Amino acid sequence: MTNIAIRVENLSKQYRIGQREPYKALRDILTDAMYAPFRRLLSHQPSPTSQESNYIWALKDVSFEIKHGEIVGIIGRNGAGKTTLLKVLSRITEPNEGMAEIHGRVGSLLEVGTGFHPELTGRENIYLNGAILGMKKAEIERKFDEIVAFAEIEKFLDTPVKRYSSGMYVRLAFSVAAHLDPEILLVDEVLAVGDAAFQKKCLGKMDEVAKEGRTILFVSHNMVAVQSLCTRTIWLNYGKIVEDGQSDKIVKNYLGTSYSTLTEQVWDAIDIAPGNEKVRLHRACVRPNSGSSLDPITIRTPLVIEFEYWNLEPGAYLTLSLVLYNDQGVVVFNSMNINEPIWNNRPFPVGLFRSECHIPGDLLNNGTYRVELLVIKNQGAIRDLNFHFTDILVFEVHDTIEMRKFWYGKWLGTVRPNLEWHTELIN
Repeated sequence: MTNIAIRVENLSKQYRIGQREPYKALRDILTDAMYAPFRRLLSHQPSPTSQESNYIWALKDVSFEIKHGEIVGIIGRNGAGKTTLLKVLSRITEPNEGMAEIHGRVGSLLEVGTGFHPELTGRENIYLNGAILGMKKAEIERKFDEIVAFAEIEKFLDTPVKRYSSGMYVRLAFSVAAHLDPEILLVDEVLAVGDAAFQKKCLGKMDEVAKEGRTILFVSHNMVAVQSLCTRTIWLNYGKIVEDGQSDKIVKNYLGTSYSTLTEQVWDAIDIAPGNEKVRLHRACVRPNSGSSLDPITIRTPLVIEFEYWNLEPGAYLTLSLVLYNDQGVVVFNSMNINEPIWNNRPFPVGLFRSECHIPGDLLNNGTYRVELLVIKNQGAIRDLNFHFTDILVFEVHDTIEMRKFWYGKWLGTVRPNLEWHTELIN
């Protein structure tokens, strides 16, 4: 048997802008699963010869090999092609050009609850996901108790998953994907949802899976997690491989070159603005409280992060969630507009809205920060997500001489509050 778990040669995937991915019914997924453990994805479709500007290459001439037992991180900015790559490897979508060979049974966690049926109970969904993976009932039953214990949903095992909280939902989804003995585990941003304890549990489980000799492809914006879990990392940008090698080196190069300052973005035409039929963005901006997006920001500067957006759905109840990351991909904080007295429990009419988040000075340490925006419907769970934009803003916080005094070393920590101190002689 070959030692290669995944072989990708000149893989390319092209999308037509504005076109939806074809729907796959459960029967199609079950049919695909019958071809496990050896899967070959091969498609040579001619590229469009007209209106090239209406198409985008999500992947272009991507080639690599991954051996059995390797843990490989996939990093890159929003739109780099990371999720598209995993979707091709999972047989969710087909490439336009090139080939991807998969040697082994694949377990995928590409989105929260992928493959779950909302009307079925947690128990029924465990068996359903096992069937999609091509497992026999006896195999699933051997792992059943471990899955339930890891997910911590014993009391809700026979409740339809549509009634689960987002935390319960993602715990069960990850537990199923990790425990049903896939030889290759594809994980896309599983750490983006869930509390710190769950994230630690996920990393521990993936480490355990890797030590058993199984292969992991791990997509994440959390550079600390990538460096601690993955021995090798592939950096994608605009659908192409920039670098492939030792994780510490690749992450360092990525952090050093991938983030250019992006303090304002404007989309004037609603038909080409990012979003969907429910909500579209008009503008995103980070600026000093009494300045413009072109003004410098220091650790003492009060900030305003602004979002202007069109609500296109009458009577919607919208919640904006802002997640701030430092330059290592660690979450600094998450803030939502759920306590605004004007719009709390009031429907949004169709129209253009502006939401502002105010950040006080003397809070953030110097460094580079990234802003992620999520628009959630009805103040609901993460599965009620209307729209998601990673790295919508990137800004730099600069140091100040007056705060440094005589100290010139590295100031530790993500936050750097100017706290009050008192010193007195007591004897």
